[in-house]
Amino acid sequence: MAYNHRRAEIEWLNWKEKEEKQLRELGVDEDTIQRLHTYDWQQFNKERQYQQRWRDELEEIEQQEEQLPPVRTVEDLLDEIGNEQLFDILRKADKLTLEILLMRMEGYSDSEIAHMMDLDKYAVSMRIYRLRKKLKKYF
Repeated sequence: MAYNHRRAEIEWLNWKEKEEKQLRELGVDEDTIQRLHTYDWQQFNKERQYQQRWRDELEEIEQQEEQLPPVRTVEDLLDEIGNEQLFDILRKADKLTLEILLMRMEGYSDSEIAHMMDLDKYAVSMRIYRLRKKLKKYF
């Protein structure tokens, strides 16, 4: 759900009124209450700006993902790579490792991949580990 500034502002004002009422009952002077109000308002605005930026960035990422063609096969994965070193490393990897990599990119866990490919979870993890180790040598 999108960030609703007006609703958040109303909730903040209600919370602040209750807090200020309690402070007055405790005998806190009006100057201190006003400084707290100003500080809390600044913090509220910082949070609002953060929420707005986060939402904008999320929408931008989603739009970029929609524009990218889906990578469905190992061949598609290799075709999408623009870096020569990365391409060479992946081209030399065996097909099973590339299929595991593709499934990881799709969001599957090692356990799920192991179950679907009838492998041990450790074998899946080791293949990813070895590929990552090769990649770290070059990058």
